[in-house]
Parts: sequence; structure tokens; C-alpha cells
Amino acid sequence: MLADILARLQKQASAGESGVAAAFELNWQSLEPEAQKLACLLSLFALAPIPWSLVELTASSSDLEFDLKANCTILVERYLLQELAEDSYQVHERIRELLQQKLEELAEADELKRGFCQAIVAVAEDIPQTPTLIEIAQATLAIPHLGEAATVYQAWLSDDDLISPFVGLGRFYQGQGAYEQALPWYKQSLLAARELFGEEHPDVAISLTYLALLYESQGRYSDAEPLLIEALAMIKRLLSDEHPDVASSLNNLALLYKSQGRYSDAEPLYIEALAMRKRLLGDEHPSVAISLSNLAELYRSQGRYSDAEPLYIEALAMTKRLLGDEHPDVTTSLNNLAELYRSQGRYSDAEPLYIEALSMTKHLLGDEHPFVATSLNNLALLYYYQKRYIEAEPLSLQAIELDKRILGEKHPDVATDLHNLALIYRAQGRYNEAEALFLQALKLKQHLLPENHPLLADTIYALGYMYKVQGRYNEAEPLCIKALELDKHLWGNNHPSVAESLNNLAELYRSQERYSDAEPLYIQALAIAEKGLGANHPNTITIRENLEDLRRNRQP
Repeated sequence: MLADILARLQKQASAGESGVAAAFELNWQSLEPEAQKLACLLSLFALAPIPWSLVELTASSSDLEFDLKANCTILVERYLLQELAEDSYQVHERIRELLQQKLEELAEADELKRGFCQAIVAVAEDIPQTPTLIEIAQATLAIPHLGEAATVYQAWLSDDDLISPFVGLGRFYQGQGAYEQALPWYKQSLLAARELFGEEHPDVAISLTYLALLYESQGRYSDAEPLLIEALAMIKRLLSDEHPDVASSLNNLALLYKSQGRYSDAEPLYIEALAMRKRLLGDEHPSVAISLSNLAELYRSQGRYSDAEPLYIEALAMTKRLLGDEHPDVTTSLNNLAELYRSQGRYSDAEPLYIEALSMTKHLLGDEHPFVATSLNNLALLYYYQKRYIEAEPLSLQAIELDKRILGEKHPDVATDLHNLALIYRAQGRYNEAEALFLQALKLKQHLLPENHPLLADTIYALGYMYKVQGRYNEAEPLCIKALELDKHLWGNNHPSVAESLNNLAELYRSQERYSDAEPLYIQALAIAEKGLGANHPNTITIRENLEDLRRNRQP
């Protein structure tokens, strides 16, 4: 134990704090200069376990060329350092204070501090946007020391490296869904960059972007948008209109607009970003694959399935070629392609992709991750469409519990989870449970999303449909009409979602024996579905059967 080190030092001198200092001084004087220098280097690290690999990296960055391990052994023998398990060490708090005093007396103090910061930057820059379990394990012991460099030794970071520790810490936490832990590091990154460089600098733009993307992940869209717009304008001014960072900024802003349901604003940005990335990076690059996947996802959301599919397939194949078969970006591509197949009614094609994506996500990122909740939710929704409600319910419940733990109670993903569980309960005739969940989801969406967001229209539609099934026609009709108006506003008159809303309103009128009101709606819905989904899509078949039933029932 570290306390034992202090106790042993106390035995070497008179009792009390002065005794500890005196014992420390005796030990210090007996050390060779190389051991003293290593001890001073170790005092730079945070009060946490220090991995030996990080000590070696720091020593190399500080140009220390003596036998590190031998001198480390001496420090342990002199009670100045404790050896822990798994090739790591730690310095007691009081010993560290005394060593830091000795550090300031060294001529090479600044050189050691700069070397420490250079080593930390190298570790920070190796932390990816979405770290896997292996990458998290590799970085975890270094995290307290990244915080030390970012805060205590910021003055010894080079200008080029200033924001690296902050960004590395932010990525470490954000990539695991720990958004609240990531937030202060991104804020400090922006503050540090502005203090050193002023308002106009690439690192300011980078910091704005990271903070904005975190806000987007938290569902704080109105906070994210001005930061992304400012970052894009700044990057264009500083780096020219034709630069990979400009393409990334265009992509990020489009991603936000897509999350807000502003598809007409997102599409030209996605297209411009994809074209620029191909020009600047070549046709075969991970960023190109991301752009292809993002544009495909937009097209899927717009019901443009024939436009989406080839882009999804190309993105998945490219990602596997460039990053290997097991990578977080591969799980995203698998999920996206499965979503397309589900939207097209190709359930047997979708299921194995969803299952593969869920298994790989758990393997790479662990069970407690927002992407796992997304995969669980997607698979549950597929089972709902297949009427496999018993299998769907536990997956949906897991997704809700996981998202609430990670994202908090008030997040758009939680609203989506609640909506989907309500669909399952509605299909099972559990109307009271379904209604409570629909109303919770609707309240959350109204609070978190723009008033014309597609997810809001979905819940209004679903609640109206349930009221219709329950015979609560007076409550159902305004909701069904509102959902149809929203869908037309969002998608135009020829989108599959419009066909669903028309069919739902027609079903309501048919239930009320308002056949002359219902029939033209069925006819419109069928024409849209046949054109957008094809004659054999489950939704098209349902609408066609509804129209045929109406005509049979009207016959004398």
C-alpha cells in the first residue's frame, strides 16, 4: 500500500511531517542523478496508477537514455515508488509533492514537462471517435494523466498540440456514451483555444465542432446548430473552400439537419461533402464510405429506397475493405442496410444483418453503449413488423433501460424507444399500457424536437391509429388528420409515409361507415405505395386489401 511507503519513511527519521521530509531528503541524497531524474519525471504524472509503457514513452520524449527499469527498481527499494500489478506504479501524494519540489530545482525541468506533454499527446491522438473495448482498456490507465497534462501542464503543450489532450478525453468519454463526462473537456478545449489563439483559428473551429457534435448526440440540436455553422464558416475562411475539413464540416451540419428532420437542407450538404471527399481523398477512403452511408440514410428516410440501396452496399463493402470486418463503422453500415431492407418489407434480408450488427456492437463496444440500445431497438422493431411480439418486447425493454441509464430520461432516443414499445403493446391489445407510453413519447418529442419533426408525426399517427382501433373516433380523427398534414409537409405528396397516413385516415372513415370519404383516400394511398414501395410490399398489400374490403362491403 502507498501508506506503507510513508510509514517506512517515518521509521527512518523522527516522527511527524518534518521526519518524513528529513527521511525523504536522506533517500534523495543517496540517489544517483539518473534515479533522481526519473523520480522527478514520475512526479509529473497524476495521483493514479502509472502504466510503465507511458513512463517509457515519456522518457523517450524527454531524451532520457539511461536504464529506466534499473533506476525504477532503486526507487521502489527506497520507498519512493510503489510497484502495482500489471506493470504499473504509483507515487504517494506526499512523496509526489516533495519530488515536484526537486523537479523545480532541476535544470531540465522544462524539458521533462515538455516530454511528458508530448507523450500524453501521442496517447490522446490514438483515441478514436468510437473506441472499442480493447482501445478503452488500453487508454484507461492513461486517462488521469491526460487530465493532468490538459490542466496542470497546459503551458508546456506546444501550440500545435494544445487541444489534443482535451479532445482525446472528450472522445474517450463520448465514444462510450458518457456524454456528461465528455462535455467539460470539450468546453475546456474551446476555452483554451480561444485564450491562446483568439476567435479565429483552426483549433477553435475543431473545438466548436466537437462540442456541437456532442450536443447533437445529446439531442441538443438548437445548441449544436450555431456552433456548426460558425465552424464551417471559419474553416472556409482559414483553409479555403476546398479542404477535407470543409467536407467534414458540411457532413456534420447535414447530419444535424437530418436529425432535425430538415432533409431538404441536409441533402445538398451531403452531396457536396461526398463530391469534395472524392476529389480530395480519392474514391476509396473511410470518409468517403461515411459520406455514402449518410447520404443513403437520408434517401431511406425520404422513401427513396432505390437511390439508397446501392450507396449502402458500396459503403459497407468499402468500410470492410479499408477497416476490416470487425469495426464500429461496419456495425453502423450493417444496421443501416438492415433498416433499408426493413423499410422495403424485406424482413428476411434485414434480420441477419440486425443480429450480426448487435453481436458485433456488443463485442466491440461492450453491453453498456448507446449503439447497443440502437441495435436492440432496431431488432425489436423488425420483430414487431413480423408480428413476433413475444420476441420484440424484451428487446425493446432492454433498449429503454439502457438508453435511460446512458442518455438520461430526456433524450430523443428514449422517446423513440418508448414509441416502439407502445407499438408492440398496441399490437397485443394492451391499449392502456400503449397509450401511456405514446403520451410519454409525444410529450418528450414535443419538448425536444422541432414542431415538424418526422418522429413527432410518427407518434401522432400511431396514437391516432390506436384510438381508431379502440373506437375512440372523435379523439382519433384530429390526430390522423394532423399526421397526414405533417407527412405531406415533410415529404411531399408521394412519400410512403403519406400513403400510410392516408390509409389510416381512410380506415377511420371506413370504421365510421363514411365510405365515400374513405374510398378516395385508399385510392391515393395505393397509388403512392405501388409507386414508392412496389406492388408486393407488405404496406402496399395491406392498403390494397383494405380498399377491396371497402368495395365488397359497399356492394348491396
